[in-house]
Amino acid sequence: MEDWRKNKRAFAIFMGPATFWLLVFFTIPVTVIWVYSFGERGPLGQTYLAFSFESYLRAIEPIHLKILWKSIWIGGLSTFLCLAIGFPVALGIAFAPDRWKNPLLLAVVLPFFTNMLIRTFAWIVVLGNRGVVNSGLGWVHGMLDGFFTLTGQPDLMGRFTPLELLFNNSTVIVGLVYVHLPFLILPLYATLEKLDRSYLEASLDLGAGQWRTFFSVLAPLAMPGIVTGCMLVFILSMGNFLVPDRLGGTDSLMIGNLIAQAFTKSRDWPFGAALSFVVMYPVFIFFAINALMARRRERVRAAT
Repeated sequence: MEDWRKNKRAFAIFMGPATFWLLVFFTIPVTVIWVYSFGERGPLGQTYLAFSFESYLRAIEPIHLKILWKSIWIGGLSTFLCLAIGFPVALGIAFAPDRWKNPLLLAVVLPFFTNMLIRTFAWIVVLGNRGVVNSGLGWVHGMLDGFFTLTGQPDLMGRFTPLELLFNNSTVIVGLVYVHLPFLILPLYATLEKLDRSYLEASLDLGAGQWRTFFSVLAPLAMPGIVTGCMLVFILSMGNFLVPDRLGGTDSLMIGNLIAQAFTKSRDWPFGAALSFVVMYPVFIFFAINALMARRRERVRAAT
């Protein structure tokens, strides 16, 4: 049967809409922002197009690089926690009975039916001074205080002070994990669902334990889903500005917040564009190297 890609007309019909969408809504806007990154800000916030590296020099100043590195480690830690939580969940869904898979997948994607702003504010209700956690701790404190009062030790517990759970980096990480966890579970589930389970059975039959089978057989076979999910979570976590803005404190500023402030409050589009591309250039390089390595592997495979 003739390969459909050799039929140029059919190929154009299938690829035309997607190409048009990418061109209009991705390539052109990114190109415009890239041009702005070489511009200069006027005294009233206007942008003058010029071939200047001033915005890039500002973007790599120590104070901005510090924010970038903090964004990287927060994004990396959020990705690691998503993987630690998401892998068992994806594995459980993949190996669950068929009648349970759809309800479990629905539970994973259900948060997407709610606006992310509302989901973020929900953590304020949970972790606030009068939130669910502190209210529960206050109730336990009251019960213990009543018990010790009955036993003749009324001042043993003291006064309950709510825990400061909001407006710090830890809360930001919790929010990022909650928001982005489905982006790791879904691609990982798709990989595990297609897994040939005979490899796992063969490993166990040959005497390998469960942990040895997990690390030597299951994890390598699931690596495509792991890599895809981790890349999605890391990129989204690094660029997120809503969660740090609502749940973070004064020391929780991330690169996404800095870019948003440059475009909105400061009206310094060249600086915001330069910051964006300081983050995007390594991503472009990574994808380019990955594509070149994939082509090289294909050539080696074809030669053998």
